[in-house]
Amino acid sequence: MGFNVAARGGVAVVLLFLIAITGAEDPYRFFNWNVTYGDIYPLGVRQRGILINGQFPGPDIHSVTNDNLIINVFNSLDEPFLLSWNGVQNRKNSFEDGVEGTTCPIPKGKNFTYILQVKDQIGSFYYFPSLAFHKAAGGFGGIRILSRPRIPVPFPDPAGDYTVLIGDWYKSNHTTLKTHLDRGKKLPFPDGILINGRGTKGGASFNVEQGKTYRLRISNVGLQHSLNFRIQNHKMKLVEVEGTHTLQTTYSSLDVHVGQSYSVLVTADQSPRDYYIVVSTRFTSKVLTTTGVLHYSNSAGSVTGPIPGGPTIQVDWSLNQARSIRTNLTASGPRPNPQGSYHYGLVNTTRTIILQSSAGQVNGKQRYAINSVSYVAPDTPLKLADYFNISGVFRPGSISNKPTGGGIYLDTSVMQADYRAFVEIVFLNKENIIQSYHLDGYSFFVVGMDGGEWTPASRNSYNLRDAVSRCTTQVYPYSWTAIYVALDNVGMWNLRSEFWARQYLGQQFYLRVYTTSNSIRDEYPIPKNTRLCGRANGRHTRPL
Repeated sequence: MGFNVAARGGVAVVLLFLIAITGAEDPYRFFNWNVTYGDIYPLGVRQRGILINGQFPGPDIHSVTNDNLIINVFNSLDEPFLLSWNGVQNRKNSFEDGVEGTTCPIPKGKNFTYILQVKDQIGSFYYFPSLAFHKAAGGFGGIRILSRPRIPVPFPDPAGDYTVLIGDWYKSNHTTLKTHLDRGKKLPFPDGILINGRGTKGGASFNVEQGKTYRLRISNVGLQHSLNFRIQNHKMKLVEVEGTHTLQTTYSSLDVHVGQSYSVLVTADQSPRDYYIVVSTRFTSKVLTTTGVLHYSNSAGSVTGPIPGGPTIQVDWSLNQARSIRTNLTASGPRPNPQGSYHYGLVNTTRTIILQSSAGQVNGKQRYAINSVSYVAPDTPLKLADYFNISGVFRPGSISNKPTGGGIYLDTSVMQADYRAFVEIVFLNKENIIQSYHLDGYSFFVVGMDGGEWTPASRNSYNLRDAVSRCTTQVYPYSWTAIYVALDNVGMWNLRSEFWARQYLGQQFYLRVYTTSNSIRDEYPIPKNTRLCGRANGRHTRPL
């Protein structure tokens, strides 16, 4: 690949770092990306979109378990930029997480080389821009991590493998939406739905051959709405959710909440013609719908008949579907033994964290909060402040581990957690909207969800046998969702709402998974190419 001079120097440093921490046995994959603005027309009007190597959406990342990904990103925008990796755990190295609390932005006209290792991971994920409101302009793309050849996969190789990025979309440019939020207003209802960057006009098309089976990796990369995905006259067999092989349940349609990713198998077993692929909003009084096409290679005609309808607005159907998604206990994961040395249901939790969302006004402007704290970004990334012992940037414990019942206030919220703790987190939703939460750096077991109040007695209904392990979970209106997570990844990790206006206006915090150890066994050294900014500017990274 044709790296520029700055990139070549950065990659050399990166290679030395990686060789030092991982050895030379795991393969390297190199990516050279140029991030630019460009005209896009997803809903038929010209917009200023964010392109990666001229593409909207951006290029897919194809990798295999344990690969080292060296991604050189050159920022040709007129403002700082960051990419984050939704679901890629990047073990022991939160410096590269690509969110404002861990990583300095890439200045305009400069590059940065991300160092990622998809250690002990498989599955379907995506990347996206995390700063400002760039996510509303594009800059996202799919990530697929294939199993190593010696590890069996619980289904035959499909005839094809497609990335399907779905999401709500606005005709307004991202700068207009950001200004709207900065003025203290709520985000309006979106203008449409996209499938791989296309609306209904000139919609996305996927080619299949009659009798063959295909894998679709579906990710909701939108800003705020849960979406239902379905294919006219075709069934979908769910096989993987964010890195976990699932029981192979067949569905007519699938709810994909914001930030979530699913893999389904679809067999082209119908008469040879074109069929609607349909995506529509869920739990909204006004339903937005867009369509693509499943095109048979020997098609006898274009799509016909009415667009197939989706489920009703009630949540019971979606809740029951969510509960039906279970781990395939007979399947291997990244390693031959998917359970490792213990089973999550046999381990006692050491701490319970209860998180409740809220919305309200602070100083006359709309804000969102967790446990009454609405997050405000400091002038220095939290991870750098932690590493360099810079005082005054954040306080561990600045957010309570239980709802306070008080009004919303602003703070740089960081919750302290012990390395190797096994934690129960309960998300409470007392609002009349569905919500979606993501934890960077981790997968967690979704052990329970239900309507009404959560109490300790709710644990009697937990699934302690085959709950699905994933990195993003939904919380239904006036409901709760409980997860178990083993805090085995040292670092500063973002826990956030995946509703991007809520995240932008404070519904997030950072989990500081801490140990007194300075061993490379527990956390890798700060990468030599780490950008330093804020009060960390001018400091020196320690030698390898």
